[in-house]
Amino acid sequence: MSNEATPSGEERTGEQPVDAPAPTVLSGRQRLKAGLWPPRISRAQLIVALLLFVLGLGLAIQVRSNSDNSALRGARQEDLVRILDEVDDRTQRLEDEKQRLDDQRTELENSSDQAEEARKQTLEKERQLGILAGTVAAHGPGITLTISDPSGAVEADMLLDAIQELRAAGAEAIEVDGVRVVASTYFSGDGGAIEVDGRKIAPPYEFKVIGKPQDLEPALNIPGGVVQTLEKEQATARVERADDIVVDALRPAKRPDYARSSPQ
Repeated sequence: MSNEATPSGEERTGEQPVDAPAPTVLSGRQRLKAGLWPPRISRAQLIVALLLFVLGLGLAIQVRSNSDNSALRGARQEDLVRILDEVDDRTQRLEDEKQRLDDQRTELENSSDQAEEARKQTLEKERQLGILAGTVAAHGPGITLTISDPSGAVEADMLLDAIQELRAAGAEAIEVDGVRVVASTYFSGDGGAIEVDGRKIAPPYEFKVIGKPQDLEPALNIPGGVVQTLEKEQATARVERADDIVVDALRPAKRPDYARSSPQ
């Protein structure tokens, strides 16, 4: 064994110094643990693990499905018939429930439509009765009858005859000098001092009449009718047709003292 001299004059040999620590010797288990932890997972390994997980999950689902099918395949004919009957019964119950709900929906829709239609008819009936009773204004085609009486020879009964002729010809609303004519209307007084329902009117007397003009005008001009009767008294009657006559004189709605509505 050779000796070497160091720059300081010391001698070195090929052996380790006596005070140097001895290298640590690991057992096989420790080397395995050091190799496995901490884990060093690459991206490729992670992808492979994910694919294996998905594959295993699919296999498990398929095995379960096959187990269910195999259970049906292995069932007796009586059990299969019973299962089929239960499915049919459940389907029928669902169909019946669906039909019942459809019928309820149709009934509700019809009830809503009927209620709305009844409401509309009630409002329309109220409007029509209001026109006849004179409690609401009205407008529509008709005529204007103007009676001039310079000599004061026109009597109340002549004006009443004109009202009757107009009603018979289909007049639906009539107004005389701002007074609404209704079923209870009356004329009184002498020529030149005529009253309608207690309200004095003066010539020229103006009638606003709503109805079919083609029926109203001829009714006044029939031989021996209103126009000829007035002409004999030196009065003149002028009839004018119009597409829209407004009758807006109103009567207050009165509540009957004794009469009540009847269900029949």
